[in-house]
Amino acid sequence: MEKMRILMIKLSAMGDVIHALPAAASLKHSFPHSVIAWVIRPQFAPLLEGNPFVDEIVELDRSAEGAIRAAGRLRRERFDVVVDFQGLVQSALVAAWVKANKKIGLHRSQARERLAALFYSTAVLTRSVHRVDRNLELAAAAGATSLLRVFPLPEGKPEGMLPEGKFVLASPAAGWGSKQWPLEYYEDVAQGLNMPLVVNGPPNAAGLLAGIPSAQIHLSGVEGLIDATRRAYAVIGVDSGPMHLAAVLGKPGVAIFGPTDPASHGPYGGLLRVLRSPDAVTTYKRREEIDESMCAVTPEMALAALEESVNAAPSPKATSSTRAGAESGA
Repeated sequence: MEKMRILMIKLSAMGDVIHALPAAASLKHSFPHSVIAWVIRPQFAPLLEGNPFVDEIVELDRSAEGAIRAAGRLRRERFDVVVDFQGLVQSALVAAWVKANKKIGLHRSQARERLAALFYSTAVLTRSVHRVDRNLELAAAAGATSLLRVFPLPEGKPEGMLPEGKFVLASPAAGWGSKQWPLEYYEDVAQGLNMPLVVNGPPNAAGLLAGIPSAQIHLSGVEGLIDATRRAYAVIGVDSGPMHLAAVLGKPGVAIFGPTDPASHGPYGGLLRVLRSPDAVTTYKRREEIDESMCAVTPEMALAALEESVNAAPSPKATSSTRAGAESGA
């Protein structure tokens, strides 16, 4: 008897991929003899390294050659179920490449691009608010009966220099400018800490991070970011992948929100304290300028919330034990 084959489509970005990890775990746990394949952008594939719930990784880059290569591979293989967790026309087109009787995605009223729903045989109208829980509802529509809220992640690999002792990690860049916190605020935070502030970003962010002269710059890829996050004492984040990574790794710290809604896009579980101005207006328009509501969260507020989060955190030994159990699916 052939194994059931399930294809997950979640191309990007870092936070979105992290939010889909419990869905993969739930599908594999519900169908232990199945083969779970995941279509993903190459730059985010390191997030799936060693994942016990993912059997195959199909990398799809943005080039025409990459699309032809991935499409050829997917058309040659047989899948029983396809689940599009992205909700975009481009991800729905990937689902269209595949021969499968059942193709699942979000209802057009919830998909990020309404036209994507035209490619699904089953369009799911979810009731959950947070993206993690919405993804679990899609997994349930694919037949998952045992829903696991676990986030298996690799250990990461050291890249660049980090302080030997305690440090606070921040990743100032975000998907678009309106979600970012002013660079001068990070400078004030660095001056107010009793330990180093390390600011992380990809190599092309060196110019941006240089605007925080009192912080130590740490340039890395995804694997280096994972390692730095695991080693950090606490974090300061915005609505971006590095913040979601820190949340599921159980790090204490602060998540600063403005135009996006923390109810749906906030840190999932964990110890991060969310700061958001009561005057913030929810919008997902990709504006370049920093939103006024982000400026309304002051460095003093962030430092106070950071201290509260650190003081409320369990001991490192307890956190490590809990994390190990969660990531192994215990």
